[in-house]
Amino acid sequence: MRHVVVDPITRIEGHLRVEVQVDEGSGKVTDALSSGTAWRGLEIILKDRDPRDAWAYIQRICGVCTTAHALASVRAVEDALGIKIPKNANYIRNIMAATLTVQDHIVHFYHLHALDWVSPVEALAADPIATANLQNTVLDTYKLPLTGPASEVNTEAYPHDFPAATPQYFAAIKDKVKAIVDSGQLGIFAAQWWDHPDYKLLPPEVHLMAVAHYLEMLDKQRELVTPHVIFGGKNPHPHYVVGGMPCAISLEDGNAPINAARLSIIDRAINMGRTLTNYYYLPDLLAIGAAYVKAGRVDGGGLAKTCVLAYGAYPMEDYKGTSKDGGGEFFHHLLIRCNGVVENFGQGAANAKFSEIKAEDVSSPEIFTESVEHSWYRYPKSDSDMLHPWEGVTEPKFTGPKEGTPTEWKTLNEQGKYSWLKTPKWKGKVCEVGPLARYIIIYTKAQQGLLPDMTWAEKMMLDQIEAVSKLLGLAPEVWLPTMVGRTAARALDCQLNAEINKFFFDRLIANIKSGDTNVANTDKWGVNTWPKECRGVGLYEAPRGALSHWIVIKDGRTDNYQCVVPTTWNSCPRDEKAGHGAYELAMMETNVQIPDKPLEIARVIRSFDPCMACATHMYNAKGERINVITTDPYSGTRVEK
Repeated sequence: MRHVVVDPITRIEGHLRVEVQVDEGSGKVTDALSSGTAWRGLEIILKDRDPRDAWAYIQRICGVCTTAHALASVRAVEDALGIKIPKNANYIRNIMAATLTVQDHIVHFYHLHALDWVSPVEALAADPIATANLQNTVLDTYKLPLTGPASEVNTEAYPHDFPAATPQYFAAIKDKVKAIVDSGQLGIFAAQWWDHPDYKLLPPEVHLMAVAHYLEMLDKQRELVTPHVIFGGKNPHPHYVVGGMPCAISLEDGNAPINAARLSIIDRAINMGRTLTNYYYLPDLLAIGAAYVKAGRVDGGGLAKTCVLAYGAYPMEDYKGTSKDGGGEFFHHLLIRCNGVVENFGQGAANAKFSEIKAEDVSSPEIFTESVEHSWYRYPKSDSDMLHPWEGVTEPKFTGPKEGTPTEWKTLNEQGKYSWLKTPKWKGKVCEVGPLARYIIIYTKAQQGLLPDMTWAEKMMLDQIEAVSKLLGLAPEVWLPTMVGRTAARALDCQLNAEINKFFFDRLIANIKSGDTNVANTDKWGVNTWPKECRGVGLYEAPRGALSHWIVIKDGRTDNYQCVVPTTWNSCPRDEKAGHGAYELAMMETNVQIPDKPLEIARVIRSFDPCMACATHMYNAKGERINVITTDPYSGTRVEK
């Protein structure tokens, strides 16, 4: 038995450590744990602060999913105070949310996950002529020609951003990559095990095509977030305001924050997102995913087969409140009614169990809870208690590792506390969240006749699932709850959100044309209009899944603030009654060919799109350092063995 540690496992912001026990004979992972290794205490920082400022502080949780926490935060405060936002504010927020989802998914696939599938080293054996031919074949075979409703405002004459498919283009990319490899300084391609046999699953031409698109997306992705800059003033961390949005609209005033010229720039960015998804992301992903499915790689399902959760996405119109106390209209105005839990999807949609999440559920201490039995926190009465987020306590209790020192860990204590993440639960059960959860829930509801009047977005989701099932020759309950399915669902979600972006942009334009330029409701801006004590919740289907912010307001100040984020749901430590969280279970369902180079573990964890970090450290069972790979371009690449 081999004990393998990957710490940190992620490529950009965030701190995540995983430990697995691998049977070296069979490659089977017999046990796994996932540990969040950092704590910043933002929930404590918000104590006694003005709730109207909460969004600005709390969205600093993350600069990758920038704006996600701000949106959940303003929704929480508005729910507590009973504020109904104007139509334009709802449309703008939805556009910003869809913009984030498209850009986040594209960045995740190409820059945080693609190098788990494709290799610049393998690309050196590619024939540029064959690669150009492959590019055309991939577009013909794997493009999904699905769109949203007919556009009311179509200013895109033709797709401006289209994949190059010439031998000269791919020859130039190959020469560039060869120069990087020959230099011994792999730079952005440094942190990986390029001699792993999995990279032989794809022909060299696929590697060259994908690496070319990796490089292209480094430039293109930054233009996708233009709507954040215009509506929110900047990116990352655009501005919001409790009651709506801070951007005044005027089609006559050329100096107005939102005018005709700037709306046309937003339209251009939205159309770019549609093009990049349809002509780059989806074809690339489906071509690679199909090869892995053909090779029998249908593992890494995690909790997808047994329990997934979502809150529902994109309120169609202005609404009042999320919880029952705040009015509870959120769940009745959704474009995507995935608010619920599906259990046992692996047995087929007909045999799965669907439970709806309603406004009254969010207030129930029997339904939504967090526990800290294996987390570095303490609860007032007992660490085995389960507390509702409104009653949540964030008090650190660091106990250190099982072996090692507080700063130099060897092994964590799976029997005790081992993570800075709490364990969220729905009715005492751990759940997986994310795009995969949303697709499983909508598909199950449709198969069980629970979506009699489907919205266009729900119908598109079903059409996407049907198209991929036909392409792979597998039923949805076979390919969806897998590592490949999780990655594919994110690409489908990107295509869906690109169309949702255009849908709400058209609605915004139509509403402005009708003469409505209102973007904020300030009736309850003054503290003197607030109740002495109130509480609220803000729900949002972020790119990584179900996000909720919970606030208790007393005497005009924040009395308690708790965030239950998607990575907390997925990366939570095990629970003695509920079992393993999604990360841990997914690792236990994944075979490892080379314990010292656990590419399969990295790939399955990154399929969830966790918060990211910048380097990878490997240790063996004795705690000996195997190698350290540093990817800081300013310090130079260093490899130690």
